[in-house]
Amino acid sequence: MSGNDIVEMESLTETEEMDGDIISGMVEEDLVYPQEFLPTYESIKEGAIVAKAQLAEFNDKPDSLFFNDGVRRIDFILVYEDEEMKDFEKRHVFQRHKRRREYFEASLMRMGIELEATRSVIDDKLMFVKVHMPWDVLCTYAEVLHIKLPIQPNDLSSRPSPWRYFSFITKHFYPNENLIRKETEFFTAPFEKSRLEYFHVRDKDAFFTPSMRSRMAYYILSRAPYEIRGPVKKFGITKLLDGGVYKAAYPLHDCRFNVKSNEEGCPNERYLLYEEWAHPKSFYKMQPLDLIRKYYGEKIGIYFAWLGFYTIMLALAAVVGLGCFIYGYKTQETSTWSKEVCDPEIGGRILMCPQCDNACKYWRLNSTCEASKKLCIFDNFGTLVFAVFMSIWVTVFLEFWKRYQAELEYEWDTVEFLEQEEPPRPEFEAKCIYERKNPVTGVKEKVPYTACGRCVRVSIGISTVLFWILLIVASIVAITVYRLAAFFAFAQKTQDLKELEPLKEYVTPQMATSVTASLISFVVIMILNILYERVAIWITDFELPRTKTDYENSLTLKMFLFQFVNYYSSCFYIAFAKGKVVGFPGKPVYLLGKYRNEECDPGGCLIELTTQLSIIMGGKAIWNNIQEVLLPWVKNLISRYCTRVDREKEIPRWEQDYRLQPMSKLGLFYEYLEMVIQFGFVTLFVASFPLAPILALVNNLFEIRVDAWKITTQFRRIMPEKAQDIGAWQPILQGVAILAVATNAMIIAFTSDMIPRLVYYWSFSVYPYGEYGNHTMQGYINTSLSTFNITDFSDFSRPLSTPDNITTCRYRDFRYPPGHPREYEFNVYYWHVIAAKMAFIIVVEHIVYLTKFILSYVIPDVPYAVKEQIKREKYLTQVILHETNLKLVTKRLKPAIEDTMKDAGVTKDEMELSLDF
Repeated sequence: MSGNDIVEMESLTETEEMDGDIISGMVEEDLVYPQEFLPTYESIKEGAIVAKAQLAEFNDKPDSLFFNDGVRRIDFILVYEDEEMKDFEKRHVFQRHKRRREYFEASLMRMGIELEATRSVIDDKLMFVKVHMPWDVLCTYAEVLHIKLPIQPNDLSSRPSPWRYFSFITKHFYPNENLIRKETEFFTAPFEKSRLEYFHVRDKDAFFTPSMRSRMAYYILSRAPYEIRGPVKKFGITKLLDGGVYKAAYPLHDCRFNVKSNEEGCPNERYLLYEEWAHPKSFYKMQPLDLIRKYYGEKIGIYFAWLGFYTIMLALAAVVGLGCFIYGYKTQETSTWSKEVCDPEIGGRILMCPQCDNACKYWRLNSTCEASKKLCIFDNFGTLVFAVFMSIWVTVFLEFWKRYQAELEYEWDTVEFLEQEEPPRPEFEAKCIYERKNPVTGVKEKVPYTACGRCVRVSIGISTVLFWILLIVASIVAITVYRLAAFFAFAQKTQDLKELEPLKEYVTPQMATSVTASLISFVVIMILNILYERVAIWITDFELPRTKTDYENSLTLKMFLFQFVNYYSSCFYIAFAKGKVVGFPGKPVYLLGKYRNEECDPGGCLIELTTQLSIIMGGKAIWNNIQEVLLPWVKNLISRYCTRVDREKEIPRWEQDYRLQPMSKLGLFYEYLEMVIQFGFVTLFVASFPLAPILALVNNLFEIRVDAWKITTQFRRIMPEKAQDIGAWQPILQGVAILAVATNAMIIAFTSDMIPRLVYYWSFSVYPYGEYGNHTMQGYINTSLSTFNITDFSDFSRPLSTPDNITTCRYRDFRYPPGHPREYEFNVYYWHVIAAKMAFIIVVEHIVYLTKFILSYVIPDVPYAVKEQIKREKYLTQVILHETNLKLVTKRLKPAIEDTMKDAGVTKDEMELSLDF
């Protein structure tokens, strides 16, 4: 409130106990006190006086960001429901809410905050409390929060961009400079109220940005007490929101997103962000990161900076992946391997053994002609090059992101960001019933559990996570059983129905089983994901982390671990388990003693892994984007429909924002999680699907604009928060990058047919077409298939019908033929292939890891220019702030020093020289 304002007071008398809370009875005697008699902290603590915000009518300025006087800026909005306008069944609930609310507002005013309340123009029950921070309060809390503010313009010359010669082209890919102008760069220093004259203050109203003001306001709101009874102190807006005392608390958008405000002094930053960033027409433009950071804070800014940088880096990977795909597509018709499969004289003469018991029949190899051609698109020598490229790309991406992040840290003043000690979460404090001695302060403090209780909670949490992971494994086993049963059904159907004969060339039992199983797997993944999300939140709530950061880190670990297993387990099964332990036709291996293990296509399981990846990755991207767009839009549509008002009625800015969706408590957690899971698909299995970077690139181009549109148009303004980096997601990305090298090397070695072909080409291409050393791929199909005598079938697995004049069939393996002294045992080719696979994994991993290490060492985390600017800024801070203060101290002590030196017999000239020194 201003100096001449008056405050209504109410005295509290009788106290009574209700539902575990101390409730004060209200005496409706309205007393009027001048400003100098505002309640002191002692009066608030004793509960003797409660103050109320000044009530004001709406001034019919819908885009105004100020109090009714047009001078004091609104830094935050609190919304509550006036219980006096409602008929409460329990009167004590109304009393408790009212007492706590008025107590809280009195605390805010005592802390220097000015309040003004306005009734809703739509719903008479709603009250909006506008919060304003005066200049002195802003200066005080800017110093408390170590906010860095400008001291002088940056006088270091910046290096010219190498792209300046192409500015006539590149300028079209950047936001309109006439609308979003580049701001002057300043050297900054942590604000100190006592040295205000050394800071670059041109306009007090613009010195602290709106995001700074909102962050300081929220800091105060989070620490203002709303009840103090004896040793018990309850405080914080979060608790009041959870308890229903207030319905909402949020900073204001500065205008409507699609209409420019005509209010004087309004920056219209939301309108600019929508036009140059969130609007679909700007999808090709670079993001205005400085304006995003200025409007939403560093935490939102660093997310969009990371997402944009990741998308740009994906463009390079997408180009190489597309080249690899085109190479495979062009060579599928000329591949010796696929030509032999499709050749009627080779593949048409090879009779393959049944791949299931009894009902399955013999089949010709050329029936998989189309599948073999498609496999050649993804399983070729270009895939090997692309897998190595992506392993190095991951390192380059992470290293250059560190450099870019260091630049943002300097530009956004988070280099020396000091995280203030976070207040405990309300859920933590509410259950503090035990005492312990703080090892740092030595003071006794309340905690919600003992050391033993903590262990029990963590143990239960770990057990629950393991149970759900085992549930995922069980679902994978169930889908595997479906694969076996479905393959049996598809194989029988394809063989029995003559009208499907023309279709057999295109739809094989393997392909039909793969596609249906992938779809079922995707549905199961999404269902388990929804269920586990609630379980993970419940477990984390049960563990009672002390602070919000601890809560987010704990939930991040649980959610990523679960989603890692949920999304990737089926891919790991196809890549490294399917078709690896199947035995041979005379002695197959059975799952659960009943289901015969499924085999891969004669060309391997790579095409099935590709199908699985494309369905899960594409389906997840489409579902998430639809969900992110539709859900908030539909909710806002319903809200507007339920609160329809006369179109001629003016709705104030704070009420327009109240009708928008609130941001989730976890903020950007789900956005990061979605992108990190996608990062895993792009890196872990890219050897089997070179189009993954392209899918990710297209998805991210939509993701950036969808997220921008969502937070700019559908959500209330997000609470600005400081952030130095992407937090716990950085080590997760590094872990995925390290794992990606191993998985891609193993996919090429064990899932694709690359190594057996190379071994044949270099060592065994002597049969049956030439002399040793005459390298050719001719005859590879014949060598890669072993022979089985049909008389060696067991009674359980013998086909019900056998073609006439057939004595042998072929199967995919490297075993000695029947009649050999070591029949059906692995032959020498098999051991050569195994040795080559192990050697390939070891060599590739060591080469790639060595390259990653060298790149990490060569590429510095902080650019040289940024280091210079940081040193320059520290020097100026030292000179302007600290040495100036030292001179003031010396000047103050100069008379005493002169007297001391005079008594010691020092001459005047020596004295002046010493003091100057």
